[in-house]
Amino acid sequence: MDPVLELCDVSKHFYLHERKKHLLAFDSINFAVDAGQLLAITGPSGVGKSSILKCIYRSYLSDTGAIWFRHQQDRINLADCSEHTMIGLRQSQIGYVSQFLHCLPRKSARAVVAAPLIRNGDEPSSANQRAEAMLEKFNLPAHLWDVSPHTFSGGEKQRVNLARGFVLQPKLLLVDEPTASLDPQTRDIVIQNILEIKQAGTTVVGIFHDKKIVKRLADAEYVLTPNTLNQSTSHV
Repeated sequence: MDPVLELCDVSKHFYLHERKKHLLAFDSINFAVDAGQLLAITGPSGVGKSSILKCIYRSYLSDTGAIWFRHQQDRINLADCSEHTMIGLRQSQIGYVSQFLHCLPRKSARAVVAAPLIRNGDEPSSANQRAEAMLEKFNLPAHLWDVSPHTFSGGEKQRVNLARGFVLQPKLLLVDEPTASLDPQTRDIVIQNILEIKQAGTTVVGIFHDKKIVKRLADAEYVLTPNTLNQSTSHV
C-alpha cells in the first residue's frame, strides 16, 4: 500500500524583490510516512522546517518535485492539484496546526474549534458539543469557552489552536512545534492526544525541538541541517 504522504525531490526558493536575488528555503526533500505514523522534522532554526509544512498544506507553492497524498484509491499531487481540490482536502482530510493561532476577532474559543466541523457539514449543536469535548481534552477551563482567544495567554491560545486542528481527526495532521509555550502538564496532555490520534490512524508530520518528545512520539526523524544537501531520515 502506498504511504499516506510522500515527498519526492521537493524544493522551495523565495525571491527577494528588493535585492533581486533568490533565497533557498530547502532543497531536494524526500520522505514518506505511512498511516498512523509520526515523522518528526528536526534541525536548527532557519533551515526550512516550517516551509516544508506550508508546502504540504499549499500555503506555499513548491518549485520542484511532487507531494503525493493518498486519498481513497487515488494519489493526489498536492504540489500541482487544483485549488478546488486542495480546499476540499483541507476541509476534511488534511489538518494544520501552526505555531500561532489565527482566528476572527470576537469569536469565542468554542466557535473557533467548532468552525471546521460546521464547514464540513455538522449541525451547529453537535459541532459545539464536540468542540467543548476537545477543549476539555486540552485542559482549557470551561469559563473561557465563551471568550475570544485574542484575550488569552500564549499557552491558552495554543490549546485552542491544537483543539481546532485535532477536532476533525484528519487523515493527515501537520503540527508546527505543538508543545511550544505550554506548561509541563499541558505538554503531557498534548503528547497523549497525539498518541491517541496516531492510534486512530492519523498520519502526523511535525516539527519538534525537544529530543525527549521526539523519542516518545516519532516513528522516524527527518533531520535538516544548514547545509541543505545534508538531510537524513532515521527510524526512532
